[in-house]
Amino acid sequence: MVAHYADNILTIFKRSYQSYGTRRIRFALQQAGISVSRRYIARVMKSLSLVSKYTIKRYRGYQTASNSSVTANHLQRQFNVGTKQQIIVADLTYIRVNHCWNYLCVLLNLSNRQIAGYSVGQHKTADLVMSALSQIKQPLSSLHLFHSDRGKEFDKQLLGKQVY
Repeated sequence: MVAHYADNILTIFKRSYQSYGTRRIRFALQQAGISVSRRYIARVMKSLSLVSKYTIKRYRGYQTASNSSVTANHLQRQFNVGTKQQIIVADLTYIRVNHCWNYLCVLLNLSNRQIAGYSVGQHKTADLVMSALSQIKQPLSSLHLFHSDRGKEFDKQLLGKQVY
């Protein structure tokens, strides 16, 4: 049964320069007085290895420059650091408030597992991180390590001068 209208489907597909999918092929067959389902057309197309040009992925992902920096990962997921070292880890997340996205930057002191600073804002920027850093009670020079996920907001000149 699959081969009954296979020639018609193949003709329409080639005439469309391999751009028609099941919907448009079904419409073209209806115009010719042939009534078949889209599932049938899909089975025939699959058996003939016909794929529309528009179902093929056309975009390419790109890697941002922030994760390709030369900064080494000194922490290596070793989160049990003891009480002697002062290591701050940072992360950003988003929270929906009144149909609007807000961003939360949290700084965690790994030695005592307490929040060292936080800030909330409507934009995910370096200023949000700097606001959280300003809440740390100790001088930033006393920190052994500042660890982040190296997102764009952590890759700014403003942070580089203060923390790294």
